[in-house]
Order: sequence, then C-alpha cells, then structure tokens
Amino acid sequence: MDQFVIGVDYGSDSVRSVLINAINGEEIASSVFNYPRWQDGLYCNAAENQFRQHPLDYIEGLETTIKDCLQKAGGSSAAKSVRGLSIDTTGSTPVAVDKNGVPLALTPGFEQNPNAMFILWKDHTSVNEAAQINKHATRFDINYLKYVGGIYSSEWFWAKLLHILRADEQVRNACHSWVEHCDWIPFLLTGGKEAGHIMRGRCSAGHKALWAEEFGGLPPDEFFTSLDPLLKGFTSRLFTETYTADQKAGYLSKEWAERLGLSTDVAVGIGAFDAHMGAVGGQIEPYHLSKVMGTSTCDILVAPTHEMQGKLVKGICGQVNGSVIPGMTGLEAGQSAFGDTYAWFKNMISWPLNNLLKDSAIIDAKTAEALRNEMSERIIPELSRQAMLLPIEENNELAIDWFNGRRTPDADQTLKGAITGLSLGSDAPKVFRSLAEATCFGAKSIVDRFITEGIPVKGIIGIGGVAKKSPFVMQMMADILNMPIRIHQFKHTCALGAAMFAAVVADIYPNVEEAMAAMGRGFDVEYYPDKQYQQIYTNRYEQYKSLGKFAEWQIAVKNTLNLQQADAILS
Repeated sequence: MDQFVIGVDYGSDSVRSVLINAINGEEIASSVFNYPRWQDGLYCNAAENQFRQHPLDYIEGLETTIKDCLQKAGGSSAAKSVRGLSIDTTGSTPVAVDKNGVPLALTPGFEQNPNAMFILWKDHTSVNEAAQINKHATRFDINYLKYVGGIYSSEWFWAKLLHILRADEQVRNACHSWVEHCDWIPFLLTGGKEAGHIMRGRCSAGHKALWAEEFGGLPPDEFFTSLDPLLKGFTSRLFTETYTADQKAGYLSKEWAERLGLSTDVAVGIGAFDAHMGAVGGQIEPYHLSKVMGTSTCDILVAPTHEMQGKLVKGICGQVNGSVIPGMTGLEAGQSAFGDTYAWFKNMISWPLNNLLKDSAIIDAKTAEALRNEMSERIIPELSRQAMLLPIEENNELAIDWFNGRRTPDADQTLKGAITGLSLGSDAPKVFRSLAEATCFGAKSIVDRFITEGIPVKGIIGIGGVAKKSPFVMQMMADILNMPIRIHQFKHTCALGAAMFAAVVADIYPNVEEAMAAMGRGFDVEYYPDKQYQQIYTNRYEQYKSLGKFAEWQIAVKNTLNLQQADAILS
C-alpha cells in the first residue's frame, strides 16, 4: 500500500504543503498559498519594524494547500493513503491566546488589532525589552541565558510578550497565555480546547523561550516578575515539559479531518521551526552547517550530545538537546537579512517602475503594468549576471549586511546596514555585488564563531530559495568561506523535513535518522572555492569587520552611550 505523509512549511510570505511518498521521499504533489493579508501589507509598519500576521492567513493557507495537494494526487484515493502530518513555522512567531487557546485576533473585538496577532520573527518592536532582559539576567547567580548564546534577542518569545503586555492594555487583560506558531497549529489540528493542554515543542522552547533541562523547565517566576510585574504568574500558564518533533501531538480532530478530506487516524506531529526541520529535509550530518537561505538565514548544526558536554557557544541562537534530531544537540545561528537585503536593493532601484510608470503618457496602464512586472522579474538575475563579470578587487565598494539588525554572532537588532567606498563610478551591479558579498561575509562570521568556540564545521549544506536560484551568490559564498557548498536538490526542503517527521510520528519509521535515509533526495549541485580569490577575500573580510566595528560605534554614540563605552567597541 502507498504510505503518504504531508509536510506543511509556514514561511514569511506563504505556506507550502507537500504530499510525499514516505517509502522513497518522492513528491506526489505540492501547493503554495500566499498570505493575502500579508501581501496587502496589513498590520505591518516597516518604518517601526512592526510585522504582524493574521491567524486567518495561516488557517486559510493550511486548508487550501492540503486540499490542493490531495486533489492533484487523485482526491479521495490519495487521501486514504495519508498516515501522518507535521508542520514547521518561522520563529519566534508567538501570539496571545485566551484560556481556550484561541488567538485573540480570532475573538470578538480583536479582529483588526495587530497586537492580538502573530508577532512575526522579523518584528523588532521589542528591542528595548530585549535589552532589559539582557541587563536583568546579570543580577542572578544562575545564568539563564547560557543556552541561548548569552544574549537575548528582540526576535524572541519573552521580549515580544513583555512588549505586547506593555503596549496594549486590552490585549494584556485578555491574554491568558503566549504560544508559538509552531505549537499552535498542531493544537488546532488535533482539536485542542484548553491553552494549558498545548504541547510545546522542544525546538521553540529551548531556542527562544529559555527552557532548559538544567533549569528543570523555564526560569523561575521570580526572574520574570522582578523584570516587570506584568509577567507575574505567566510561567504557571505556560509549560514545564517539552516534546521533540518525533513525538505525536495527537490525531486529526473530526472537524479538521472533514475540512481536509482526511481520516481521524492521521497522526499529527509536534511542531518545530522551519530551519530545524529543513536541516533534516536537507539530510544534515554531524558538524555540517545547514544554511536555510531565504529572506533571512537560519543556520543549523548538530553534534552528538555527549560531545557537547561542558561546551557553550556564545553569541548564537542557542544550543538545545533534541531540538533538531533526538539524541543530538542542535545549535542555531543565522542572519536577520539575507534575501531581504537583495529585495531591499531591488525595491529601491525599482522606485521609478513602481511609482512613475503607471502614470506614463506614452503607454496605457495595462502595458505599463505588464512592463513593470517583466522588469521586476529580470532585475535580480541581470544584476547577478553583470556583477559576476566585475573584477574582484580589494578596493571595491564594501557593505555591511545588518539591514534588519544582526542575529548572530552576538544579537543586536539596533544595528543598521552600511555601504562605503562609493564614487560616481559606482553603478547598480557594483553596489549589488557589495551587498551579496556582505551577506557572504556575514555567513563567514558565523562559521568563524563556531570554530573559535571549539565546534568544527566540516561542510556546508545549502537549502532554500537563494541556494536554489542564485549560482552567483553560492559561488561567492564558497569562495569566501573557502569550503565546498552542497545544494540539496529538493525544492521545498523544509516541508520535506516536516514530512520526514510525519513519517516517524505515523510509525512508518522508528526514528528520524531512518526517515532521512529512506526519504532523502540527495544533492544536485556542489560549489567549490576558487583558490585564486582566497587572499583577496581574506583581506576584504578584514575590511568588512573593521567597517562593522565602525557601524557599531556610530550606533553606540547615537544611543547616547558615553564615548568611552563606544570606543571600547572599536578597540
């Protein structure tokens, strides 16, 4: 009999589902749904770093993509073969819920309130709260930040909760608990009715919410209450136990089985973050860095847990036993803007196309729109082609990739991007090349941090949109890292990873390793470093680090630190 599983991958702009044959990893069908409210720019304010998503975008996308996959695969006959379903999401992307576990945006009076919606990973409205958490943590004998790299980020669970509680009295009074997107979807699918019954994933809890085995769960209520009395009692409404993604959250509820056309015998797995499941879909190996390259990057490395005893890597997004593969420690790093950096530059130079062409007196509106769409699709590929032809020289334009702050090493979302070395001869391909180079230097700073902290990096695995679509960036990255990069051949690798976990929770395979071995689709491209550029890039990387220190100094001065503190950054 066919043994099908479904992997659902919630990204920043869309959700995609894949229907996979669990016996060999063959893709039977796939479907993508772009979030309509997100596309319309609702509930977001980029100038204030506010990025919110309505739960209806998630629910509509879940139902639409799964039903579309089943229809493409033959309808009810395919549906009868589905054994399991698992999901991954962006993160940290939490939401305020009531006692029933319902996001407040789905309850009367909160339908249009951004603070009652999911706070997307890239939302940096809680920068001040993150800074306060970091300062507050130094007052305790126990270092509660030790397993998240020693620095708490505004992209994460507690900073976002505190900001929302402070910013919105109506939400504060109605908020019973605070739930990650990856934990809420399995709760929804299994018919959960009480917030206290939500099964929290080890991945999200350990990397973003300060859960640790050593602490016996979360830090004590005293830690949070002494930070701000608004947090008093929240730990009792959250969780102590966590679950790895190879465990069942339950089975499809009758309601959702009927909505999707599936059976109530379909097992639903514990959720996790996209890059963590993507690393499994991309067939991660111990000490190989899996880079999920999309709007941002999330870099995952796994190491046998017994080999990590006594090792703490500072400045990363955490190290958690079982967050990727049970029995191994998952280590996470990443860059806050990767593809977003290229998208920013594209949007900037497309300003005339987006704002003037529609009012042209020469061509009609329909032709103007068609021309705008055509040019928009061609900009990045042509910039890449032209940039690839440029000579690689030490005095080229130089950029810093912190356009959405810095995730790692050493999280600081107050930092900004920079471009230097500009002249009247600097054109779009040259500037674009400097931005691509900056994102690759950012990747190198992560690899270097792992190595200097005693964690070897034996190879790079590239997955995600940029890895698949941009040979220019991937070759540059191989040159700058001075190591080969294998590109996984599967298009929706995160969704494939979710499907692998679905095969485990459906008891098709006994563990994740066997699911990876059976369902892995291998690699189709490998980029090798060009040794002739090694010295130039070594010198350019030193320039990148110096420019980065100067950018940090400027921000420190702007944020009214005294000059002595700011100068310490430069030294």
